[in-house]
Order: sequence, then structure tokens, then C-alpha cells
Amino acid sequence: VQLVESGGGMVQPGGSLTLSCVASGSTFDDGAMGWYRQSPGQPRERVAILHQSGGYMYADSVLGRFTVSTDDAKKSLYLQMSSLKLEDTGVYFCNWVRPIGDSDLRTYWGQGTQVTVSS
Repeated sequence: VQLVESGGGMVQPGGSLTLSCVASGSTFDDGAMGWYRQSPGQPRERVAILHQSGGYMYADSVLGRFTVSTDDAKKSLYLQMSSLKLEDTGVYFCNWVRPIGDSDLRTYWGQGTQVTVSS
């Protein structure tokens, strides 16, 4: 399985952007999937996670501004970002932790897509 992100770019503060992630050769049918980001000089941080059981997790810094979702076919994962701030700048990575069998977990990462918020 390969995760491929798209949708990054440059946007002004207050603007919106939507990131997409496709799992080649599979669908987001189980486990937990979401988005992380890494800013220069900072560790990678968890931004938003969607559990197939129906639960969500958002970082405090993006709560109310970002929304993680999949399409009905679960072929694509999205991160809708609004009211973007300068501090949202970074490389955004798609992540999927997928159950394999009864007791194994496999983690997949995308290559990352750059989001730059700048005036």
C-alpha cells in the first residue's frame, strides 16, 4: 500500500485548503487514518485522526478549523483546513494504521505535501 497526498500549496492567513490522500491498491476500510504535520525544526505532530469505529481526534491547535473525513467509498482521505494561520505552515503527512490479522498493526505514511501560510 502506498499513500499519496495532494492539495498542498500556498495560502494567505484566513484562507482555506483541502488535502487529499489516496491509498493505492486499497481502501481506508479499517483502523485509524489521519494527518500529521512537521514544521521546520519541530517534531512531527498529530493533527487529526479518524477511527473507522467512528471516533475522531483533533489537536487543540486545529480544533474547530480542520475536518478529517473519507469519501463514501473510502478511497480517499481528506483534511479540510479553514481559517489558516501562519503556524499551520509545514509538511503534512497522510498516515494509516491498519490492522493486519488478529493482532498485528501496520503503519503507512505518505511522502508529505507542503502547506505554506503566508501573507
